[in-house]
Amino acid sequence: MRTEPDRKAWWQTRGGIALVGFVAIAGFFLLTEHTAHVFGVLPYVLVLACPLLHFFMHSKHHKGDASGSADHHQHPNQKANSTDSSKS
Repeated sequence: MRTEPDRKAWWQTRGGIALVGFVAIAGFFLLTEHTAHVFGVLPYVLVLACPLLHFFMHSKHHKGDASGSADHHQHPNQKANSTDSSKS
């Protein structure tokens, strides 16, 4: 019974190496020849990235917090300290 030889990843094959080289060269020439276009669009990309980052970064904050308490933005240690001070 023959065993299947170890298969290389696609980028380690001859065709994969050629493709990676071609993409690297094409990317270099695209950036060098169209630098003005890239820098012209860059401010709009940054402005559009802000709402997306805000949405994805802040979507985790309020999961599972159904208490509706006003102090949900406090650090957990601050919550513990505020309840301790009310006891004395």
